[in-house]
Amino acid sequence: MQFQILGPLEIETQDGQRVSPRALKLRSLLAYLCMHSTRPVSMDRLIEALWSGTPPQSATTALHVYVSQLRKYLSSVGVDPKLIVTQPPGYRLDLCSQTLDLRRFESLLCHFRSLQAQDRLEEAAEALNAALALWRGPALEDLRAVPFFHNLCRQLNEKRAFAYEQKFEIELKLGRHNSLIGELYSLIDEQPTRENLYWHLMIALYRSGRIAESLAEYGRIRKILVQDLGVEPGLKLQKLHRAILAREAWLDDSWEDVRSAYAC
Repeated sequence: MQFQILGPLEIETQDGQRVSPRALKLRSLLAYLCMHSTRPVSMDRLIEALWSGTPPQSATTALHVYVSQLRKYLSSVGVDPKLIVTQPPGYRLDLCSQTLDLRRFESLLCHFRSLQAQDRLEEAAEALNAALALWRGPALEDLRAVPFFHNLCRQLNEKRAFAYEQKFEIELKLGRHNSLIGELYSLIDEQPTRENLYWHLMIALYRSGRIAESLAEYGRIRKILVQDLGVEPGLKLQKLHRAILAREAWLDDSWEDVRSAYAC
């Protein structure tokens, strides 16, 4: 059994089915309890999560009803309803670290950092790939329209973006630039203004002998930033663009030379 929030909210049952409450309030309640499963969540915070700051006068009573309905739902899909524990100042979802995909993701990131510190880069890359494989799309994708969850979803998605950037650094250091290009294009489609993605893509394309495409990617991000935001690309991208135009020798050297050339 797995509770999953790295994508649409889902519960993967013991027989392999993926299910989720239909009612928005029940999904919101379960999602917020999942995100804070290491500690009890106060009644006030749960009320804010369910009604996004505009609760009815009967919110406390309604919350108790929703908790009861959620317990019944869990029971109906073969999950122990006692996982939702009444614990002052509110409720807690009693999950172990391997039962929630977010906790598994965070555990793998810690493992990655340990391997990276030991310069065990092959294993570190494997840990990152395992962590990123847990994602099925943007975090809590089905709740992004709920105002209260907007910032929470963004925080989770930043964790994913960080993991990807760490992965690209290691994969480039290992000389796997060719295998990164498709993945980088896909992520840029999702986040067309994230400059670090273009930076990694330009390096990967250059090292794959696709210099014209590498330069074209700089033109693409510059056009987006100038037209949409009225700003030029950051200094890091500008320096890389000039280096590619000049075909500076360090571009073909080790990843450590690339990092030192762009240290800020």
